[in-house]
Amino acid sequence: MAASRRGVAEYAIRAARWDAHGRPRVTLANETGRVGLFRVISLNANGIRAAARKGFFGWMSAQDADVVCIQETKAQIHQLTDECFSPSGYHCYYEDAIKKGYSGVAIYSRHKPKRVVRGYGDEEFDAEGRYLEVQLGGISVASLYLPSGSSSDERQEAKYRCMDSFTEHLKKLQRRRSEFVICGDWNIVHKEEDIRNWKSNQKNSGCLPEERAWLDKVFGEYRWVDAFRTLDQEPEQYTWWSNRGRAWDNNVGWRIDYHVVTPGLRDRVLRTEIYREQRFSDHAPLTMDYDWQHDG
Repeated sequence: MAASRRGVAEYAIRAARWDAHGRPRVTLANETGRVGLFRVISLNANGIRAAARKGFFGWMSAQDADVVCIQETKAQIHQLTDECFSPSGYHCYYEDAIKKGYSGVAIYSRHKPKRVVRGYGDEEFDAEGRYLEVQLGGISVASLYLPSGSSSDERQEAKYRCMDSFTEHLKKLQRRRSEFVICGDWNIVHKEEDIRNWKSNQKNSGCLPEERAWLDKVFGEYRWVDAFRTLDQEPEQYTWWSNRGRAWDNNVGWRIDYHVVTPGLRDRVLRTEIYREQRFSDHAPLTMDYDWQHDG
């Protein structure tokens, strides 16, 4: 049973404050006395071994997350022999690209999945290790890494093919009874407020009109929700910065990492955070707390 924020008469907030890790201590009391808070973290690691060397797993262990989604692992599972790649307390799943040192996604879940789904049914992009899903019962979480088209016209065309086939997958997911959180690097900004240099990037992959129009459909016609934008945010909130120049230092960034959720989670987002105190990658971890009681 998931706790609801809407039933004011049924649920009373008994206490709310932040703990030492910035996690809100929210007690939602109903007649069953259940408490619901579900934390999900997403990070494009740009090489999971590199992120490990930069302290990612030490940081992660202090976050008390229910699910952690990783993109761009850039490794095969047989190369991840260090115990840090199997974090204590988590069920760990990796979906590697066939090509070595390329792409790849992972999920760490505190809750044992009822089912693990590898790939979304497109042979071309499933071979690149771009989608992994855990079904937890009532809620499912996916780690997604959509292609970048910045390296060549051929890769941009591949990106469009991926967008087309993933559209069909999004439609299928909407027909399921489970709520969904699709975490990851979508490699597209949506609005002008999602990128520092809006005008100068209009002809660059990730900010092309055709790509942004597709996200308009995802968040409109297809009824998915950009969870980050359900809460008021400070300006200039980005998740990726180029390694060129001093983009990180000057916060010249793009918001291309998302939690894309089903409409039933729209009003259940309690907190969002883009973590920038340490740098594990050219992307920052994106954390969301949801008002949800997992019963698995």
